[in-house]
Amino acid sequence: MSSNAGDHGEPEAEYSAPSADSPEGRKTIRRAIGASAIGNATEWYDYGVYAVAVTYITANFFPGGTVWALATFAISFLVRPLGGLVWGPLGDRLGRKAVLALTIVMMAGSTTVIGLLPNVDVIGFWAPGLLIFLRMVQGFSTGGEYGGAATFMAEYSPDKKRGFFGSFLEFGTLFGFVLGTAFVLVLSLILGEDNMMAWGWRIPFLLAAPMGLIGVYLRSKMEDTPVFREMEDTQQLEQSATGGLKDLVLRYWRPLLAMGGLVIALNVTNYTLLTYMPTYLETQINLSKDGSLLLIIIGELCMMAIIPFSGKISDKVGRRPMWAVSLIGLIVAAIPMYLLMGTGFAGALIGFAVLGILYVIQLSTISATFPAMFPTQVRYAGFAITYNVATALFGGTAPAVNEGLIDATGNLLIPAFYMMAACVVGLIALKFVPETAGASIRGTEIPTAEIAIVGGSEGSKE
Repeated sequence: MSSNAGDHGEPEAEYSAPSADSPEGRKTIRRAIGASAIGNATEWYDYGVYAVAVTYITANFFPGGTVWALATFAISFLVRPLGGLVWGPLGDRLGRKAVLALTIVMMAGSTTVIGLLPNVDVIGFWAPGLLIFLRMVQGFSTGGEYGGAATFMAEYSPDKKRGFFGSFLEFGTLFGFVLGTAFVLVLSLILGEDNMMAWGWRIPFLLAAPMGLIGVYLRSKMEDTPVFREMEDTQQLEQSATGGLKDLVLRYWRPLLAMGGLVIALNVTNYTLLTYMPTYLETQINLSKDGSLLLIIIGELCMMAIIPFSGKISDKVGRRPMWAVSLIGLIVAAIPMYLLMGTGFAGALIGFAVLGILYVIQLSTISATFPAMFPTQVRYAGFAITYNVATALFGGTAPAVNEGLIDATGNLLIPAFYMMAACVVGLIALKFVPETAGASIRGTEIPTAEIAIVGGSEGSKE
């Protein structure tokens, strides 16, 4: 067999991605989408709940101020690289399915326990201490969850439709965030501020338990990916997880660095625009809590509606052009849109929607772009480690950095400047990222799109 299966001749049917043209293939792909996206939705449900409930978290665990609650949000990101270092190589050695079953249990379980924690008035310093510990467990599990889910989805997708099907993983991201945000908003309207502060804030965290159980069930019904099973059956997997990690660092440092630059742009924008935005709207431009939550929900629903179409377009024009449009658009629009947000609810809604749509253009492609930057035997590790190191340093810290710099300077445009700087880093990194739309991701070599992206009669075999 060639080192990159599928480069020569027709690939073995057993290891081919399911065909989107057959009923059975479509059913398998839908199941893979559900199994992948539920974990992402659970992860971002937690982030959404924590972000919009930060005032309640502050009152119950950190009477010293909001900055401590935001710092605790950031703490979970410090252990994400450790999670990537552990789960990534294990996912390449033991399989995507086995690791994803463990990560979703840990992630949903720790989120649920947060909803059961006594507050600082009951157990004193143990309350914030336990909250920090649970956030670290979440970060450790998330370090393997996202990279594994994206790899799982990419390896189940037909080559020529990887952008379209991969976009549903990010649909799950926004769905989880919208669900968390909307649930807190509805509870706030029903229970009132006093009840939410006393006990109502706990309810959204408890919902993570059934979400996690659904995820475990869906993942238990799937085989591991055809791409991984081929490597396993032909004995081309790394002999150990540590050996895979060494191979990754020594042989694939260029895609590690290139992907890291893209992730900086992606996640500074992501956590500034989605996670920090409720706090920004409430504390900096004085929108009401309910008004800011409603604005975020409307904007994210618009983003969800666009994601599949954007992913489909990336299959036709390529990933690189989509990223270029998004990064340049965010650099140009950031300052005008943040100025517009300061004019009131209508201006904030328009500004958020414009930036959100520009962000979606890159968000919709990442599940197809990043896994294709590495060969199969180090794909999970390459994605998980790179993504989580860059996210820990620049993504999860974005809310606290933005809040701290605004407090220090009094400049309400700090989030716009921070996004712009990150997007410049992304543009530099993009120069070193190969186009992989339509390329096969099977085998032991880095995928490349050696033929026309969709266009002609030639295309990668599905």
